[in-house]
Amino acid sequence: MKTKEFKTLDEQIEILKNRGLVINDIDGAKRLLLRENYFFINGYRHIFLKNRNGNDFIKGTTFEELYAVFQFDRNFRNILFKNLLIVENNLKSILSYCLSKKYGIKEKDYLKPSNFSQDIKKIRQVNDVLSKIKRQIKLNGRQHSATLHYLSNYGYVPLWILVKLLSFGMINELYSILKPEDKLLIAEYYNLDVETLGIYIGLLSNYRNLCAHEDIVYDHKTQKEIPDTRYHRILDIPTMNDEYEYGKNDIYAVVIMLKQVLDERDFSSFIGEVSYELSLLDGRVEVIPQRKILDKMGFPENWEDITNI
Repeated sequence: MKTKEFKTLDEQIEILKNRGLVINDIDGAKRLLLRENYFFINGYRHIFLKNRNGNDFIKGTTFEELYAVFQFDRNFRNILFKNLLIVENNLKSILSYCLSKKYGIKEKDYLKPSNFSQDIKKIRQVNDVLSKIKRQIKLNGRQHSATLHYLSNYGYVPLWILVKLLSFGMINELYSILKPEDKLLIAEYYNLDVETLGIYIGLLSNYRNLCAHEDIVYDHKTQKEIPDTRYHRILDIPTMNDEYEYGKNDIYAVVIMLKQVLDERDFSSFIGEVSYELSLLDGRVEVIPQRKILDKMGFPENWEDITNI
């Protein structure tokens, strides 16, 4: 098995220079590599390489350009994360309202297994998810002021308070075990069908975790695709072999999902902030055209037009 050896800052610089990267300020580059981590900055090199399977940079690529893409992704990730938190909060609020109204406000009532899918194939999953939720109450219920207040004064935790303890991933699991009629009620708030909302929640939860852990996001692609939407058609997104080239399992798919789950004001603000960051990046990177970066993200030429649909 291969092992990675520790490299000093000088050795890291030499590796980059030997691959054709232009470094005008050696000391400045060292400071950034130390502060930001060579591995993560180097993770953005692919868009600047001469060919997909090589390690050599396109002639004239500078360290500043490489770092500019790193900074863009950080800023984009923060914008995306902020909006995913809005989606997460909205979903928790809608879900807790619907279930509390139907099943009651005490966990002994709303967490009854009979309130969830009775599909024999899901019985084990139902029990597993409910056990995880009850464990959260036991382990963390007294760590949060709101849950502690209800436990201390009333002896129970309403679902609209409990959801604050649950991760987006746990909400995804909770949605997956709901009865069909309860899924439908929640999906109707978003004008989506039950299956599509389930796909969206799973994918948005995945991106939320990527953002929270500061992974590379701008060119991330998921294994699962979103269904074709009217936005693909109205934007006239190009196709290949009858499949849309953009907006299926890439960052533009996230844009399409956010269009449907954020309110109009939040979505417009999101698009404006992303557009601003792309404009800044365009002024900092010269060796490659911005179209190449947009392709990496899965953005069509008219990507901003989705705001007006």
